[in-house]
Amino acid sequence: MNTLPAPFEDRMRKLLANEASDFFDALQTVPPVSIRLNPGKPLPVEQLFPEEQFLSSVPWCESGFYLKSRPLFTLDPSLHSGAYYVQEASSMFLDHLLKHLLPDRPVKILDLCAAPGGKSSLLAARLPKDSLLVSNEVIRSRAAILKENLIKWGQADIVITNNDPSDFRPLEGAFDLIVVDAPCSGEGMFRKDPQAIREWSENNLQLCQERQRRILADIWPCLKTGGFLIYSTCTFNPEENEAILEYLLQTQDAQAVEIPFNFPGIVRGNSKNPCYRFYPHRIQGEGFFTGVLQKTEETNFKAGKNKKPNSSKTTILPEEIRQYIQHPEDFLPYRQEQILGIFPARHEEFIQYLNKYLHILYQGCELAETIHGKSKLLPAAALWQGLDRSACSSFETDRNTALTFLKKEEIPAPEKHKEWLLITYRNQGLGWCKHLGNRLNNYYPKEWRIRMAIE
Repeated sequence: MNTLPAPFEDRMRKLLANEASDFFDALQTVPPVSIRLNPGKPLPVEQLFPEEQFLSSVPWCESGFYLKSRPLFTLDPSLHSGAYYVQEASSMFLDHLLKHLLPDRPVKILDLCAAPGGKSSLLAARLPKDSLLVSNEVIRSRAAILKENLIKWGQADIVITNNDPSDFRPLEGAFDLIVVDAPCSGEGMFRKDPQAIREWSENNLQLCQERQRRILADIWPCLKTGGFLIYSTCTFNPEENEAILEYLLQTQDAQAVEIPFNFPGIVRGNSKNPCYRFYPHRIQGEGFFTGVLQKTEETNFKAGKNKKPNSSKTTILPEEIRQYIQHPEDFLPYRQEQILGIFPARHEEFIQYLNKYLHILYQGCELAETIHGKSKLLPAAALWQGLDRSACSSFETDRNTALTFLKKEEIPAPEKHKEWLLITYRNQGLGWCKHLGNRLNNYYPKEWRIRMAIE
């Protein structure tokens, strides 16, 4: 491991006192490996990973599991089908928070700093029925990764945006829950990311704290009265953690929320307000901090009168596309240039409002592309949990065939039943091929293809 910055070591010795040696020793060990299963694409962990790889469950996340070592995830088709997500275990504590915070009614949730998608996919899996998740990432390149990961997760109750926090100001009082996993100095990732060590400096800590304050000042008005803000970082210093929560409590009408827990190793933050710290010498995971605030001031969301014209009124899905939707009555169709898609009908007005003020990268599920009157099925439809499999001609593949497909190479053609062929692995959709009789056209996205040699 790279040498740690001396000022960082000094800080941690003051912060941890008698535990500092154990902390520094932990940073020299191999990071734990953890995954989280997708409940919408149910596959037992024992089926996904051999018994010799499976270690134990993540205590604070019922769908989280530790593995004994890091497999070559890129060469596992089940990762690409969205059957699970590789996520750092400490950050899965969000699952425990949601158990205590989410009501049994529809809600609107914003994940503000969402890439690469770990927390958004966890939020999506926890959404109460008829809810909506807005998943945002300000950096365009990272937003593309977020979009790919959420398409593979396979839910249509998500809108993906690419906006600065300040762009959300017109959505005052719109969200029941906002998650801000803030950009930070990344001290908690030192064991996994040597680049984080090289970029560390006292000056950077100050810049991070200023940015965190700015982000929270921009987004706080978007929270409903009584709504919750979950703040988290993957760093240790109090300036980016407890001090940020204290800043919000001093500048906004808010109260800190106590979340009961009984997980050995998780410690309370250094504050009179409830918050939670994760250290690598105490738990199986990386450095992490989180706390919850509830808004007490009166804020009401009003969509306003200037509505964007609703394209769904004039968009009609051809029956050849509509047949692939399990519950078409729950969705409205939309067209964006040549793309035909659907979004949840109950959120029509709110999604129109989002379209008016935000840069939407993706909404609901993109089903098909229409060119000269002909429809081409899109990858998202194959990965969508709402796909009506009875309308599909499926081709269940073995691992090598699935990986060949994921490399966007030619795979053998089975007997032809329909023009479009759903390629599956372990009964989970991967993508589409078009059956030409004696061969298949592979329609896996070029930008997603595996470039690694199959082993």
